[in-house]
Amino acid sequence: MTKEQRDDVLRLRRINRQPWHSPPHVDSERKTFHVSGACFEHKPYIGSDSGRISDFERDILDVVKESSSSVLAWCILPNHYHLLVRSGNILSLLKSIGRFHGLTSYRWNSDEKLRGRKIWFGCIERAIKNESHRQATLNYIHHNPVHHGYVDKWQEWPFSSSKEYLDKLGRTEMERLWKKYPLLDYGKGWDDPHL
Repeated sequence: MTKEQRDDVLRLRRINRQPWHSPPHVDSERKTFHVSGACFEHKPYIGSDSGRISDFERDILDVVKESSSSVLAWCILPNHYHLLVRSGNILSLLKSIGRFHGLTSYRWNSDEKLRGRKIWFGCIERAIKNESHRQATLNYIHHNPVHHGYVDKWQEWPFSSSKEYLDKLGRTEMERLWKKYPLLDYGKGWDDPHL
């Protein structure tokens, strides 16, 4: 591990209020992460109108792709979002998302003449442990608009990768993976519906 990588690990441990002496949990190899960001007090700042949510979807995907990450799945809702990404440097990706949150806050507050209003609660990442966890997370992300009551079927929500996913795999394979990797209690307690 290089000095820069070790420093990144120590910064991440400090941010997460983890002891400095424990073994590092982040390394330099490309890993998959579930990244989620939420609006302050779950207010629908992202989805104040269809143009804003559409622009946000395009822009956050560009930010993530610019950070040398690949986006495996996404879902943008009016008050939060979920991304499944592969990244070799999660700290850099989170920093880019943080800057993007700042820019969107400034822009949206300027548009609505509400300087100083807090838009974002924050952004968190969870490392994907294995293939089962990755597939359950992918199912969870695509199911999120249904979970929150916005639509009845995944493919009805326009601001996600679910339609592309369904087109790529086909209904039979998608249903097989849904049954093989069920959601169970995925998201319970930290992504309960806030309608």
